[in-house]
Order: sequence, then C-alpha cells, then structure tokens
Amino acid sequence: MATVAEELSKATADVAARVAPSVVGVGAGGSGVVVGPGLVVTNAHNVRRDEVVVTFADGRRAEGRPAGVDVDGDLAVVAVETDDALALSVAGATVRMGDVVLALANPGGRAVRVSVGFVSALDVAFRGPGGRRVRGAIEHTAPLARGSSGGPVVDVLGNLVGIDTHRVGDGFYLALPADEDLKARVDALSRGEVPRRPRLGIAIAPPRVARRLRQSVGLPERDGLLVHAVEEGGAADRAGIRQGDLVVRVAGTTVTTVDELAAALEGSAPDASVEVLVVRGADEVTLAVDLAETVD
Repeated sequence: MATVAEELSKATADVAARVAPSVVGVGAGGSGVVVGPGLVVTNAHNVRRDEVVVTFADGRRAEGRPAGVDVDGDLAVVAVETDDALALSVAGATVRMGDVVLALANPGGRAVRVSVGFVSALDVAFRGPGGRRVRGAIEHTAPLARGSSGGPVVDVLGNLVGIDTHRVGDGFYLALPADEDLKARVDALSRGEVPRRPRLGIAIAPPRVARRLRQSVGLPERDGLLVHAVEEGGAADRAGIRQGDLVVRVAGTTVTTVDELAAALEGSAPDASVEVLVVRGADEVTLAVDLAETVD
C-alpha cells in the first residue's frame, strides 16, 4: 500500500509534468505561462522592450511583442507564436489558506523548475513597479529561484491559481490570483487595452525630507507630500504644480501618504479635473488639474 508521502509525490509529479509545457522563459531573466493560442502572461517588470524573446519548455525560442502592459498592476500579455504549447485556463480557480500549491518557472528559458508549498495568507497587498499598491495577492511558501516571477502557481489538480510576482521575505512569495478580475485584465491586455488610471505626474520626496527642508528655511511643519520632481507635460506640469510644492489635499481628500494620494485620484474619472491644494512656501494655492491623457 502506498504511503501518504508516496501518493503526494506521485500527484505533484503528475501535475508538474502536465503543466510544464505551458511554462515559458521571458527575456533573459523572467518566466511566463501560456494562457491561450498566441498568448503568454507574465509580469510587467519582465517586459521592457518592444520585442520579447520567449523560450518554450521544449527549448524553442520565438520573438514576441507586448500586446498590453499594465505597469501598475505588474501584469503583461505577450503575443507570440505558441504552436502546440498547452494553454492553462484563467478560469477563476480559488485557494484557501493551507492548500498545497505548486509553483513553476522557466527562468530566462533555462529549464522548467517546480517547487511545492502551502498557501500561507490571502488578500495580501504589495507595491507594484509603478509605486501603486496592488491588493488581493496570494502568499505562499513554494520556494522560487531568481527569474521565477511571471510563472504559474497551480493547485494539486493543475488548475492555475496565480501568477508569481516576487518574494516578500524569508520563504514567502506573492502571486496575483488567477480570478475573474485577472481573466478580465488578461483579455483586455490581449486586445491592447491598457488601463487608464488618473495620475498627477509627480515624484514624491520621503516625509522626513519634506520636514527637514521646511525646517531648514524656517517654515512651520505641515503634513503633506513634497513634490520632488514634475513630469514634463504631465497633468501636474500643465496645472502649474512646481518642484518644492507640498500637496496637502486632492479632490477634497487630505493626503499624507502615496497610498492616500492614489486613493484620492482613483475616485476620479481618468479624464476629470480635480482640485489640488498645495502649500507653496507659506501660502496655500488651489490648482485645477486636468487628468485627461494620463495613460499609464
């Protein structure tokens, strides 16, 4: 009679063998997964050029192109000739804390790898490459080698449950859940529809820098976000926001953190005009910021 360990070993080996043909290398140092004919999903941070080399599990290499890249959501779809590579369905499979999962990767096309772990937490937030907070991630303990981001996480039946993103500490890893929201995002990106999110087009200095600078010129302490740089031609630039301004209120909401700023903007339509209150020196200045054409 087979032991529990033997049964688990056979089950995971069978799943790994079945899923491996779907796992690809993306560029020189990333992974991805085939999700449909001619479509590979990976992380946005793995796609940095207009052309992407995709390496399949059988060693075949093909030149692909980004169909759509969502930097803030750290998700990208690459259009590439997938031939007969098996596609995993983004069908909204779910997991629970404690579930066994397999993480697969093909780091830069240097051979498919698999590891086993458990779901350790759900609905975890992390900051994406664009600085915005991404919510709802799956945390798991399946060890990942460098270059595994973008690879699939599957359950013991081989269903796609997540897309690995990055590690968050010793032995913990995050994955974007393969839920209905991800499916809708993948479908939109495959059509070239990139999410439009309202943004000011400013770089923010750390709070300690803002306090130190105001103190150094004898200005009273004030909570807010110090503008370190302004994107040329962006919404803030067009409205007259300057380097050194302290942003204290956006669309009627007091902002003291980058996350509060993002939340205030996300409540506005991408083409709306919002009021931004800045402190310039000792003066308060209210500016109307037109968010139109702020596409990420």
